[in-house]
Formats: sequence, structure tokens, C-alpha cells
Amino acid sequence: MTPIKKNLYTIFLIAFLIALPVISFAQTGGNSLSPTGGNSFTPTGGNSGCNPAAGKICNPIAPIDSINGLIKVILEGALKVGIPLIALAVIYCGFLFVFARGNEEKLTKAKDALLYTLIGAAILLGSWAIAQLISETVLAL
Repeated sequence: MTPIKKNLYTIFLIAFLIALPVISFAQTGGNSLSPTGGNSFTPTGGNSGCNPAAGKICNPIAPIDSINGLIKVILEGALKVGIPLIALAVIYCGFLFVFARGNEEKLTKAKDALLYTLIGAAILLGSWAIAQLISETVLAL
């Protein structure tokens, strides 16, 4: 067996780890880092005067002006990461059930894994619901 075939998984993993940051940090066409302008780091798309190419430090949470906004941004980030993880965990639990093949000990582990996954999903989605409820109540006052 040739070394390339033997280490094919490692080669693909290294290529993915090199390509992932390049893809994830790619900029859209509207954001240029030229000193003459066009740099839009605000959600409204305007020029905030922040230019990292000129050595200025940009505030990544500049549009947030309240605790409610900060909590909202944190929970949105947690949901964007958590929901795909929950989906993957449910799929993993399905594989555990399939591979249990009637073995009571493995079935118990699969049931526990599914239960903990669903509890985590309930906590994640419940935190979002509670935050929305509190936010709407405070804004109504």
C-alpha cells in the first residue's frame, strides 16, 4: 500500500483544516479594507470609521447599546452553534440505537444519550424563550 493511500484520511483532514479558515474569513464584495473607505463593519452598512488596515482597533459589538442587546447576541450565537450540534447528537443517538442490536446495556446507554440530548435541546431553546419573554416584558414597561 502506498503512503498516500495509507494516509489519505490525514491528508484530507489537513487540507480541510487549511481551507476552512480561508473560506470562513473570506470577505464579501462590498467590504474593502482600503484606506479610502468602503469599510463597513456596522450592521447598517455604513462606514464606522474603523479601519483595521490603518491600525485602528474595531469594537466587534459596537451596535449593541444595552444589556438586552448583548444577551440577544450571545444567545443567537449559542443557538447558531447549538442547534447543529443537537442535530448531530440526535443522529449519533440513532446510530447508538441501531448498533445496540438488542443488547440491554447498550440500549440503556443509547436511551440515556438521547434523554440528555433532548434535555440539552430543551435548555437551549428554553433559554431563548425565557430571554425573549423577559426582553418583551422589560420593553413593554
